[in-house]
Amino acid sequence: MIYLKTTEEIELMRISAQMVSQTLGLVASEIKEGVTLKHLDVRAEQFIRDNGGVPVFKGYGGFPATLCLSVNEQVVHGIPSDKTILQSGDIISVDCGVIKNHFVGDHAYTFCCGDIAQEVQRLVRVTKECLYLGIEQAKTGNRIGDVSYAIQQHAQKNGYGVVRDLVGHGLGKNLHEKPEVPNYGKRGSGPLIQNGLTIAIEPMINLGKKEVTQLKDGWTIVTADRKPSAHFEHDIAIVNGVADILSTFSYAEEAMKKNDFLMDI
Repeated sequence: MIYLKTTEEIELMRISAQMVSQTLGLVASEIKEGVTLKHLDVRAEQFIRDNGGVPVFKGYGGFPATLCLSVNEQVVHGIPSDKTILQSGDIISVDCGVIKNHFVGDHAYTFCCGDIAQEVQRLVRVTKECLYLGIEQAKTGNRIGDVSYAIQQHAQKNGYGVVRDLVGHGLGKNLHEKPEVPNYGKRGSGPLIQNGLTIAIEPMINLGKKEVTQLKDGWTIVTADRKPSAHFEHDIAIVNGVADILSTFSYAEEAMKKNDFLMDI
């Protein structure tokens, strides 16, 4: 069952989403060559708890960390480690979830670290474009398939693989609610978009083929051909017939301007 939110509930969700946004900004300020993924995770957890939130990923299904940190060919669900050290030329998807006031915020950003190959820069840029094209289709009268179709068409037009095995989702008091929001589909298909719908739209787009596989850690999803993958995610609510973006990339992008190690695409 799809749970449509009241105006008051949407505002509580906005608070949680904005805390995630602020956390992404903090992480962006800490990214540099030689930093470990574990360091980024510790800083994020401290910030969230200091500000009255709880990391929703930590312990979810047994996941051991606050952030999902996925580097290069890792698509999603990468586990932060002291053994993984960022280098110039890496891209890193930072996915974060917070619960505050009983509601969840959950979104992601892919950062370009140091000198990035042009083909990878283009992948990241197009994936971000896919996100906003999908959001444009999230309006009353449309269906979830219209969002999915917009993402798929833009990615494939640019020659990229669209991950099928993982999808966006509804969210609210729970991290994952109905409906599922695939990044591929047919126009006019799927659940009807209505006022009060709250969903996380999250394109996961591969430089190469669409196929993915899971590592032995039971979490990390990587591209089958080991080519890079990018991931962007926003939380939205349907208000007065159109998408109201509850999260923001402004904190992350402002931090990027001050961090010479990060490339703003």
